[in-house]
Amino acid sequence: MYTIGQQMETSASLLEGGPLAAKIKQEVKAEIEEMVRTRGVRPGLAAVRVGDDPASAVYVGNKIKACEEVGIRSEHHALPATTSTAELLDLIASLNSRDDVDGILTQLPLPAGIDERAIIEAIDPAKDVDGFHPVNVGNLALGRPAFVPCTPTGIIELLLHSDVEIRGTRACVVGRSQIVGRPMAQLLLQRDATVTICHSRTRDLASVTREADLLIVAIGRTGMIGREHIKPGATVVDVGMNKVTDPVQVRELFGPDAEKRLDVLSKRGFTLVGDVHPAGAAEVAGRLTPVPGGVGLLTVAMLMKNTLQAATRRRS
Repeated sequence: MYTIGQQMETSASLLEGGPLAAKIKQEVKAEIEEMVRTRGVRPGLAAVRVGDDPASAVYVGNKIKACEEVGIRSEHHALPATTSTAELLDLIASLNSRDDVDGILTQLPLPAGIDERAIIEAIDPAKDVDGFHPVNVGNLALGRPAFVPCTPTGIIELLLHSDVEIRGTRACVVGRSQIVGRPMAQLLLQRDATVTICHSRTRDLASVTREADLLIVAIGRTGMIGREHIKPGATVVDVGMNKVTDPVQVRELFGPDAEKRLDVLSKRGFTLVGDVHPAGAAEVAGRLTPVPGGVGLLTVAMLMKNTLQAATRRRS
């Protein structure tokens, strides 16, 4: 067992999400093949996207591709940005009523003219594979069976798979969103961590985060968490995914490893950076998730697992 918080003399070792994500998807695929063979049932996932946001298109495309890999039947409802709340609610109602649809996800954020809360609450909780419906949020808080947002569950899977100790440790979650921060804190509490949540109003952030053996960061600000925020030897999980286009900023963020990222920048026009300063964190952390190649891959894998779970529950 790797003990969080132990002193490290060398740079942080990487907690890569790719191998575990592949393992999870392979297990899901095997269970789906068995479900099809013995019961003639294939899980179905409906993905709904509204508008032309390029990032949303990529995210939904990745989810559809993962469905193909594991054997989930998928359908993609791409709607124009002019879609009204009423029209989207009609589509959700139709998907709720269909027996061949086990999971429904609506890619967020939705265009400004749509009532996002109304859409989330309209999805059948039994098909809410994103875990955003108030029923699932409440069940999570009560420690009852629930669909949990995919990123936090993926992080827990990664920590367990990597033999990172959770029970009894001091954990700090930076960010309080309903998608990551709050459910992450609940999952850590359920595994007996002592949890602190930090946010934009936290005073002297570094003095709080430096006490954490396990630091999970999801704030959407490029490289904000530096070495001064990290306890030596701590495990740091970086949920952020930010595009950087300035070569000067790339050099500042990556230090000795900047040349590799500058090559990526020259080819793609950007490179991806998390919410944690990569060079600074690597000098002090014990373990650190890379960006890309860390948490993001697990998010999609856990969506596949949630969809299989939805099919199993609905049909049992």
